[in-house]
Amino acid sequence: MTLLAFLPVVAVDHVLDGYIKARETGNLQVLVDAITHDAQETVQDGVQSLRRILANSPSLCATTFLQNVGAELGANPFLRQVIVENDDGVQYCAAFDQTVRYRTLSENLAIPGFTETLSVVTLEGRQTPLLKITQSFGRDRTVSALVIASPMLLREAMPLTAQIDYLQVALTSGTSILLRGDAAVEQEAERGDYLFARSFAGEIPVKAEAAISFALIRADYSQLDVGFTVVACFLGMLTLVLAIQYARKADIAVFDLERAIVAGEMKPYYQPVINLKTGKLTGCEVLIRWVKKNGEVIPPGVFIDYAEMSGLAIPMTLSLMEQVRYDLEDICRQVPEFKVSINLFEGHLRDGSIVDDIQSVFEGSGISYRQLVFEITERRPLDDRAAANRVMTAMHKLGVRIAMDDAGTGHSNLAYLQTLGIDIIKIDKIFVEMIKDPRTPVPVIDGLIAMARELDIEIVAEGVETQEQALYLRARNVVFAQGYLFAPPMKLSAFLILANALKPAGHESNLEPGFAVA
Repeated sequence: MTLLAFLPVVAVDHVLDGYIKARETGNLQVLVDAITHDAQETVQDGVQSLRRILANSPSLCATTFLQNVGAELGANPFLRQVIVENDDGVQYCAAFDQTVRYRTLSENLAIPGFTETLSVVTLEGRQTPLLKITQSFGRDRTVSALVIASPMLLREAMPLTAQIDYLQVALTSGTSILLRGDAAVEQEAERGDYLFARSFAGEIPVKAEAAISFALIRADYSQLDVGFTVVACFLGMLTLVLAIQYARKADIAVFDLERAIVAGEMKPYYQPVINLKTGKLTGCEVLIRWVKKNGEVIPPGVFIDYAEMSGLAIPMTLSLMEQVRYDLEDICRQVPEFKVSINLFEGHLRDGSIVDDIQSVFEGSGISYRQLVFEITERRPLDDRAAANRVMTAMHKLGVRIAMDDAGTGHSNLAYLQTLGIDIIKIDKIFVEMIKDPRTPVPVIDGLIAMARELDIEIVAEGVETQEQALYLRARNVVFAQGYLFAPPMKLSAFLILANALKPAGHESNLEPGFAVA
């Protein structure tokens, strides 16, 4: 234990690296947030300019219309052009009494809450793209305002710009508006060589991303490094005392959690997965709860991270699978299409024993391998991608399916999903919450759905809480969903009652015994 007295000295680099990463990532985040806020205000100002022109003009291309266009060009410093054209691109008039030649770089994207659409164009003879805000007029005409995407990028003095290795402003669909540096840096950021930040422009379908070399930033903190080392030497004895106290507490916590697993206090709760087209039950996700002897229920957020850090997540998952087999064996035997989703941890994909555990628990049981879905989270990167691929390949050989949980919140992209062989993506609740009206597009969700369709990956929507959300998803052929609109995670007894009420058609006669509640 006396060696712990030297821990502060040894940990200086680690602590300082963490501090620098947090501080400079925060600075980088402030920058990209400012860029997207700038873009949001520019587009909103452009929309208002366009609406004032149309509201104050009895007809298009008349003298009054052109005067109103000139007034808005003078009042809005970021408005560059106004064009009237038909659906075939034939121009009727434009500001400055000229024909505007431009090239369209993207599709038209809807702006949630607005009647206007947004696309990216470049004017002939200019390299910097502009945003084209378009409003339909009558049956076959459109009026468009061309605005600067993010005016602050035109300023010469911007914080961090001299050090930034990668900066991109783009539509949420992926079309680039502005790119500085090497786009490959975005993938290298996953390895920790670069600091990375991303921001979205509110309801406007525009995003900004930036990355900066950590080594370059780290060099600016050399003096602070020396100061930290000196201070760390004086903290040695204090660290020893704190380490001893922490070790004692940790031993107690490990014992308590390990005892709870052995005592069977880790219980599965079941959240139904519903078919949005039929309203029938198609499966469930298994969620863990710590149910103490006194009846107190502890949510997973309290102990999951500690279980994974201590290595107890692996025996905890094994215990959970054994209970799932006992609880759901009859249902799965009687309803061959029923799917059971179980969450895995990053440690499972490094350890590899999960494959043997799956076989030992489910081999020869009423739950077939093809009814099992194992979920891995996107929120945390896989430290050892090669080991993860080996484990998931072995799982696929058994016939189980693999789902990417929290899709859209972390490290996934087309290549990532293809490499891992993902069968299902689960759209995270934070994106489903963006749905307010089934008729108003949500570009982030539409992008995830398009990505899944391109890869022929099944989709499950999580956190569905309103009918508007369910209708929006069903209209886009998202078939499977879970959330409080249907039911929260439940004990087995309550789940069996619900399952009996929502049993699939064709299983009425042979499902009753299996769904009986003891």
